[in-house]
Amino acid sequence: MNVDVMLKEALREQADSVGPAPGDLADRVLAVRRRRRTGTAVGAFVAATAVVVAAVVVPRMDDAEDAPPADVIGSADVVAHPDQSPPKDAIAAGRTALASFVTYKSVKFADGDGRLTRTYGVLDPTTKTYRKTTAWSWLTVAPGLRTAAVLEKKLPAKRVGILDLATNKVTRWIPVPQGAAGAAFSADGGKLVVTTYKTDPDHLYKDRPMNDGSGPDEPSTGHPSRTGFSIVDLDSGKGKWAAAPQKGDEFDHNAREDFQFSPDGDLVVTTSITNGGPQTYALDGKQVTTPAKLRHWLMYSESGLSPNGKLAGGDFAGKGDKIAVAVNDARTGKLVDRLPGQQLLAWADDKRLVAWGCDPKKCNGKGEFRNQLLLVTVGSDKVVQLSDFRKASAEYPGRWEPQFATR
Repeated sequence: MNVDVMLKEALREQADSVGPAPGDLADRVLAVRRRRRTGTAVGAFVAATAVVVAAVVVPRMDDAEDAPPADVIGSADVVAHPDQSPPKDAIAAGRTALASFVTYKSVKFADGDGRLTRTYGVLDPTTKTYRKTTAWSWLTVAPGLRTAAVLEKKLPAKRVGILDLATNKVTRWIPVPQGAAGAAFSADGGKLVVTTYKTDPDHLYKDRPMNDGSGPDEPSTGHPSRTGFSIVDLDSGKGKWAAAPQKGDEFDHNAREDFQFSPDGDLVVTTSITNGGPQTYALDGKQVTTPAKLRHWLMYSESGLSPNGKLAGGDFAGKGDKIAVAVNDARTGKLVDRLPGQQLLAWADDKRLVAWGCDPKKCNGKGEFRNQLLLVTVGSDKVVQLSDFRKASAEYPGRWEPQFATR
């Protein structure tokens, strides 16, 4: 999720709770990639979600090809807590786990500027519960769920930390003299791509105000300032930086446009407001033609490509008053299936995905945001509840956003 959509979430949440911010204030922050639709959920969703239990643990089938190995969560195929939101205990399905979640808040300074801040709930591999932290401006959990990459409060940061999630201590610092403001692990956990910026992409500027005429001006995101990225080998701790600035008209870009690895780890990709597909770079910083296997990867669909690379998470695909989300052929972009949900978030295996879904009885207007984590399956109407319906709490103000990692 880019900083502009984060700002949208933060301001909307604050408007709901305290009232002064215009309700659609952040809607005017460039483009919103995350699409939510209203309507009536498909009948299978209604039937499958009628009963809520305190916890669900589905054991692994011995002959399941995609069954995960024993890990910090255990060998159970599905670990669900449909009575929890925000979650307190670990949630997982297949190869993926809810590694952390985050809430956002827009903080206004005395001088009129502001900043988007994050509160994380991160999985403790020892207790298998989510631990709250406000210590970092950025946190992303590595595959395996035992470590995380973190950035200190002031961005751009001159170093990235590797955090031991069991001890909650940084075990080493890796220098990033070019100024780090985002980080993402490769699929095998062996590399880190650190996106560098000249200025803080989370800073909000009073001289770039937003106003819809119904209230006072609010500070907005700044000019695009990305400078490039550094590929860090985590065994050696050495990084190699490459220049990769945002090109063209500044209004074609968000302030934050981070890089992430391609599934194979041989390329890094990013996107912009005007292009929902990947912009592809070699690890030396040279922009290259996007390979055919990645062309239908919708960057704003957080699920990305299936583990075998054959399927891709798609966009809203409902018809009439039905809510559904598309799964497409990764090579052709053609529709493969419509699943009962609003947004695809992560692949549990080559057929199952974690998705947001909304309460069938309260899916209109604000109700579209009263959604829960679901496990849905390509070629099936089966739906498994993984969390309770999303809501704020005293400990985590604001709507929580999930962040997944491979178990």
